[in-house]
Amino acid sequence: MLNPTLSRQRQQRLLDVMQRRKLDAIIIAAPHHVYYFTAHLAHPLHQAALVLFADGRSILFSANGPNLEAAADESVGYEANRFSTLRQDQPLEVATQILARLKARNIRTIGLDCSEVTSQIAMRFEGPRTAIDEDLWQMRRRKDADELALMRKAIDCCAAMYKKAREIIQPGITELEVFGQLHTAAIAVAGEPLRPSYLGNDYACGVPGGVARARPVEKGELYILDLGPAYRGYFSDNCRAIAVDRKPTDEQHRAWERVTRCLKIVEEMAKPGVRCRDIFAAVDNFLKQSRGSELGHHLGHGVGLQPHEFPHLNPKWDDTLIEGEIFTAEPG
Repeated sequence: MLNPTLSRQRQQRLLDVMQRRKLDAIIIAAPHHVYYFTAHLAHPLHQAALVLFADGRSILFSANGPNLEAAADESVGYEANRFSTLRQDQPLEVATQILARLKARNIRTIGLDCSEVTSQIAMRFEGPRTAIDEDLWQMRRRKDADELALMRKAIDCCAAMYKKAREIIQPGITELEVFGQLHTAAIAVAGEPLRPSYLGNDYACGVPGGVARARPVEKGELYILDLGPAYRGYFSDNCRAIAVDRKPTDEQHRAWERVTRCLKIVEEMAKPGVRCRDIFAAVDNFLKQSRGSELGHHLGHGVGLQPHEFPHLNPKWDDTLIEGEIFTAEPG
């Protein structure tokens, strides 16, 4: 899991946001954000929330009991299950408890992330409310040591999946069989069920992408696998193309050479301060010159607590690279 000491440090950075925006308190309740700031990873069917006050004091609300090991000055449990039945009104229950704390401290201005719990707070809080998601997304770009450790583990799971893929992909195997065996390979490395239950985008063969189908793969097809297992909340994201019969055509091999050259361009250009649009343009221009057609989708994106984060190697955004962030390079 994340390191509570480093989560405390992230809370200190959140206090800077609070001071800059002149807020009395910030309420965080998107599960991945609560995890980021407290090291408390909630069950996917449970709600959790963090309240951080301007004096630096923090309160964690967690399901069915306090998490005393989390990074919080006070940990409060709420009833998420009644006689083993999951409550559907958890967001309102957590919001009600938070609102009572805000009133007791005479809190006048608050910042909120976007979540089920904070939507309930936003409808009921009488003072000024400010959305802080943009601040959180930018804060998460630089990865701390505990985040990197979890991402390396997720990448280890991904590597095991590709090792298995190269062993089993042959004409006649079905896409669903491939999916099942790759899932098993990832779990073996993780040593636990992977959650959230997300293993990547593409398991369909002979087409640009899609979910696994109950169809056998065929000789001459390219099997494009876009795999992204998540380990303890942190994602990986890697794409590979495998010739089903291990005999790529000359044109397929030329396409592979163009793609690998694109990756070199990204590696050469990617430095702090470089505009992502400029990297995209360089790869796009190379593909126009080498194959006569432009890049058909984004060149890459950040990855971490979500499969797509800042920075965006995408002409629809204008991000600039900073030191310490992780992004994919996927020139399709």
